[in-house]
Amino acid sequence: MTTDVIEAKNLVNADPVFGQLSFDNHEQIVFCNDKDTGLKAIIGIHNTVLGPALGGTRMWQYKSEWDALNDVLRLSRGMTFKSAITGLNLGGGKAVIIGDAKTQKTPELMKRFGEFVHSLSGKYITAEDVGMETEDMDIVREVTPFVTGISESKGGAGNPSPITAYGVFMGMKAAAKFKYGSDILEDKNVFVQGIGNVGEALVEHLVNEGAKVTIADISQERLEEVKSKYGATIYGGNDIYSEDMDIYAPCALGATVNDETIHKIKADIIAGAANNQLADELKHGKLLQERGIVYAPDFLINAGGIINVYAELENYDRAEIMRKTENIYNTTLEILENAKVNKLTTHNAALNIAKDRIETRRRENAN
Repeated sequence: MTTDVIEAKNLVNADPVFGQLSFDNHEQIVFCNDKDTGLKAIIGIHNTVLGPALGGTRMWQYKSEWDALNDVLRLSRGMTFKSAITGLNLGGGKAVIIGDAKTQKTPELMKRFGEFVHSLSGKYITAEDVGMETEDMDIVREVTPFVTGISESKGGAGNPSPITAYGVFMGMKAAAKFKYGSDILEDKNVFVQGIGNVGEALVEHLVNEGAKVTIADISQERLEEVKSKYGATIYGGNDIYSEDMDIYAPCALGATVNDETIHKIKADIIAGAANNQLADELKHGKLLQERGIVYAPDFLINAGGIINVYAELENYDRAEIMRKTENIYNTTLEILENAKVNKLTTHNAALNIAKDRIETRRRENAN
């Protein structure tokens, strides 16, 4: 048996966890492995100053473990600021399970994952995300109380996707008010990229308002289904970013606004449900600002889901869920105006507010 020893000066070349570009002083990173069920998961806890870290579990067939780590680091960081700017007493966390949700997810795997969550004693509370369903959260609940988004029949708040979509819709209307002087979306050309549960619910809101909706997704079956339900147009081109549109709504995975796409985008507004839409927050946020494209910060307008599951922890009713989610409109408008007055990117304007709230609580906790 031979063991390779890495000298300290060469650690950076080995891409250690703390050297990841997405590492942002995370409090804890937990690697979960179980041979019997095939579970390979990572739990990222970014910050718990405001409260326990709450964030969904995503199951995805990542190209590499480093991709999975990068994703959970970015997602958990985003959850910190999402909760902070929404006024919730929660920290930021997220989990990813490496694998194909359609073929590798089993009740045994979900229970084993739930046991890992339970071992953190409530520091991390999980919920539903990409590749997960409410039923999966019900299974996790069998082994730990530290899970939200369980079925309404079991006393939970249910599927958070419709509330997430409603919050995105509110944020989009606020962005339209800021850009056009009116929040009416009738006859606006809106391209929705990603027609999962949230994307479909957003399409329904847009169609009901009279918007001209074009949809794109990797699943042709989903596209046909949503088209038949709502009369949306299926995108038939090969470069959605170059198309003429009023509003671009990314609702799939993140980083679609990147070095390759940002100069192609012709939309007036970017407002969608995807997390981490800007591949590089500083650079791409600045470029959007320079081009006059209004970006509604994703961690603000997609907060409806966490508002929904937070209801399970605070025991508030559906009316309060809707009130808090509708308030995303007001907060978005305030942040867009703040960014304009202070010559900031909209991302930084939102981030500053979130960071200020966390820092205020940190000082209070220290006294």
